[in-house]
Amino acid sequence: MSRRHAAAASLALFDGAAVIDPGHRIAGVDEAGRGPLAGPVAVAAVVFDPQRPRLNGLDDSKQLTAARREQLHDRILDRALAWHVVLVDVEAIDRLNIYQATLQGMRDVVAAVAHVAGFARIDGNVVPKGLVLPAQALVGGDGIDRAIMAASILAKVSRDRYMLDLHARHPQYGFDQHKGYGTPAHLAALREHGPCAEHRRSFAPVRECLEAPPAGAAAIAIA
Repeated sequence: MSRRHAAAASLALFDGAAVIDPGHRIAGVDEAGRGPLAGPVAVAAVVFDPQRPRLNGLDDSKQLTAARREQLHDRILDRALAWHVVLVDVEAIDRLNIYQATLQGMRDVVAAVAHVAGFARIDGNVVPKGLVLPAQALVGGDGIDRAIMAASILAKVSRDRYMLDLHARHPQYGFDQHKGYGTPAHLAALREHGPCAEHRRSFAPVRECLEAPPAGAAAIAIA
């Protein structure tokens, strides 16, 4: 499905009878890090002033290099009328499940920017219940809507920075390379060392490692 068709198809995904007022400032909302085996899920909201010139270079964060995301991150903070990022921690992910933890993060960031926005536009096909603003879910929104693009960049950069800090504390897992995703290298490190406190116990590969002794420990026992 093309981005334009995705946008058209998603117009029906409103929360109730919400209608966009052309005069409303829109909060774009996106997340980063739902799939990894470790670390938080980052959720961001960005509100731009429609009266100011557009910020050039925005795109889906996945289409940008890490260096370009870092450059745009600071420009977004400078240009945004309001922005907010939350890192939903592993404890909440394991307690609520990753889906519900992400929705809670969306509620939190929308509430944080609601003082300057009249409407929220969320990447995906679900409008979380309990938002303080009327909202629209926009399938493929991180490649269509500029505020969502900006939110995706803030979420991605914030989470990547967190994972680099986590790497400094637990270098044996290689978080600086895979950012917690289930790559072969990460899975091998999990098997060798077992999970750390930042691994998501509710995710099957981590749970399986908890049920079996780390490979390193088994090797020591055999010796």
